[in-house]
Amino acid sequence: MVNLTKLLITCVLSYCFLFADNNIPYVVVLGIAQDGGAPHAGCVKICCSDKWGNSGKQFMVSCLGIVDPKAKEVWMIDSTPDFPQQLNELTQHGKYKLRGIFLTHAHIGHYTGLIHLGREVMGAKEISVYVMPRMKQFIESNGPWNQLISLKQIFLNSLEDHKIVKLNDNLSISPFTVPHRDEYSETVGFQVSGLTSKLVFIPDIDKWDKWEQNIREVIKDNDCVLIDGTFFGQGEIPNRNMVEIPHPSIEESIDYFSVLSDEDKSKVHFIHLNHTNPALDSNTAQHKTVINSGFNISFMGQRFPL
Repeated sequence: MVNLTKLLITCVLSYCFLFADNNIPYVVVLGIAQDGGAPHAGCVKICCSDKWGNSGKQFMVSCLGIVDPKAKEVWMIDSTPDFPQQLNELTQHGKYKLRGIFLTHAHIGHYTGLIHLGREVMGAKEISVYVMPRMKQFIESNGPWNQLISLKQIFLNSLEDHKIVKLNDNLSISPFTVPHRDEYSETVGFQVSGLTSKLVFIPDIDKWDKWEQNIREVIKDNDCVLIDGTFFGQGEIPNRNMVEIPHPSIEESIDYFSVLSDEDKSKVHFIHLNHTNPALDSNTAQHKTVINSGFNISFMGQRFPL
C-alpha cells in the first residue's frame, strides 16, 4: 500500500509539474492502434462492428509527437495513414512548426503518411525525415516516395544505431535496432531525452528474448516505456498459435515483467494494439487485467513530461 501511495503521489506531482509550466517539453501519444487502425478495413466482426460510425470508439494508428512549447517546435515519430489528423493535433492547428519526422521501419502503418507531404496535398518544403540506412535506400529507390526527394519536399537525414541526434537545447533522440520482420528496412525503437526524463518507444518487436538488450533493464533505466502490445494473447486470431506470431503478447510481457518492482511496472505503457486486441476497450476484463497487474494501456492525447 505504501508503494502504491508513493506511485500515485509521484504521478500526480509529475503531471501537475507539466501543466504548471507550459514551457516543459513533452511527448504526446497521437495514436495507439496497429498499422490498420481500429476499426480495421474490411472487418465487420465484433471487434470492429461497434466502432464503425462511432468516433468515440475509433483509434488512430500508433504515433508519437515530441513537443517543445517554448520553442514552438514539434517532431513526429512515424508517419501513419492517419497523418492529417495527427499532424493537426501535434502542431495545434498550425501554431507549432514541424521540424522533422523519425521513422521506425517500412511497414505500412509507420511511413505511408509521408504521401501527404507531396504536391498533391501539402506540397511541403524540405521536411527533415530521419531514417536508418536500409530505410533510406528503400525510400530513395521506390516511388512515389523518391518523388518527394526529387521535388525537395523531404530531405533524408541518416540515422545510426545508438547515435544521439540533438533536436534543440532541450531535447535529443537516439535510435536502436530491434528484431522484427525486416523485409524492406531495419526496425528501430527510439529513446527520447529531455530536461528531466527519458522515454523509450518500441512499437514493433519480435520477442523480448530475441533482442540483444534486456528489456527489463531498459525499463529500469528510463522513466516511461511505450512498448509493443499488438496482441493480447491466445485465441485472439482464430486458427493461429499466437506464440508463433512475432510479437510479444501482452500476456507474455506481463509474465516477463512480473519480477519488476511496482515502480518499474508503472512505467510500462502498451501501444500499437491490433484491432482484435480486447484491451483496446477499457471496459473489458483484458484491459482491467493489464491495469490490475500494475501496467498501463496508452491512450490518445496522453502526455509524458520530458
